Amino acid sequence: MVIHAKLVETDVFPKASQIPPFQYEKALQSEMQEKDEAVILTIASKLFGCCHSALLGTREMKHVYVVDSETCSMGEQLLVRKVCMYREAGLDAETIVSRLEADRKQIRIIALLNTLEYLKKGGRISAVKAMAGRVLGIKPVIQIVDGEVSLLGTARGSKSGGNLLMQYVQKEGLHLDEPFGMVYSGFDDHMLQKYIKDSAVLYEGKDPASFLISRMGAVIGSYAGNDGIGFAFFAKGIASR
Repeated sequence: MVIHAKLVETDVFPKASQIPPFQYEKALQSEMQEKDEAVILTIASKLFGCCHSALLGTREMKHVYVVDSETCSMGEQLLVRKVCMYREAGLDAETIVSRLEADRKQIRIIALLNTLEYLKKGGRISAVKAMAGRVLGIKPVIQIVDGEVSLLGTARGSKSGGNLLMQYVQKEGLHLDEPFGMVYSGFDDHMLQKYIKDSAVLYEGKDPASFLISRMGAVIGSYAGNDGIGFAFFAKGIASR
């Protein structure tokens, strides 16, 4: 991916911008019929301004609901999949929104990064927190909690970092009846495949070929840097529906 090559080649951090409000309105007006309903699920509002833009762009529109996912990347994708499941079950938009507001509290997303430097450059964490990733051989493990990035811990080397990810998943409880998935950043997924192999005990014999796996998009990937891996799942506290 071009963005990851640029991160290596230049010291200039890339800039991103959320969709402007009028584009939400324009897109919905072109697609919605009189009796249609719409649910807009945005990336965490504490990380980016998309939720605010969506609210501004749809404030005069009826039957449009904007939901802050309070997560990002694969965590948001899991919630989108839940929306599709609810829609196929015939639920109306208001009921879907109510369920999403509960579901998002059960999403867990953690990531093992090579460095926190890009998160610092992008203003998502403080310089003090970023120092944790500068020590030789130390890998930071982060999580998204209530829409904000926090440092879960640090580990010496990728193997120890993978163990820390696995311990966190075991502690929270992986809900195998709900969707879960992994993401990676960089040029290939070799780090992620190693993690999947090393943490096979978590999946209770499930076929790895069925896992949801994606490469981080340009925006999230630019904050993660190269060779990052992430895991998003529903904690066991969520009730199956």
